[in-house]
Amino acid sequence: MKSLCLLLCMLPIAAQADIYKAVDAEGHVTYSSTPIKGGKRLNLMHPEERSREKARDTPQDFPKVTEETQKVRDGTRRKILEDELKTEEGMLSNAIQGLKSVNPKDQEKLDSLNRQVELHQGNVDALKAEISRLK
Repeated sequence: MKSLCLLLCMLPIAAQADIYKAVDAEGHVTYSSTPIKGGKRLNLMHPEERSREKARDTPQDFPKVTEETQKVRDGTRRKILEDELKTEEGMLSNAIQGLKSVNPKDQEKLDSLNRQVELHQGNVDALKAEISRLK
């Protein structure tokens, strides 16, 4: 029982050890926790951790943006989104007015206008959500 406890206590240490892999001339593969002549250290990092690690790495020559430049860009983005919102709200209003003025018997026209109303309402909702996420 003592040896089982000792073994279980050592498992976390073994799990963090480096693993090395070597393939001999005959194609036999050997794994070891100590470096092997002609062997390579295996990277056993979980793929998600690897991708997060790569995402944090920023190249030295990557362009930096000053806080002031970013504020100007954010302001420009807000203005563009607000202009798009006004345009979409106008188009939505026109589509709604068209629905009110169309002959109820003209099903094809009603369907077309209903699709336009849905499209413009979806765009208005998306633009409002995007504007609400701005700092």
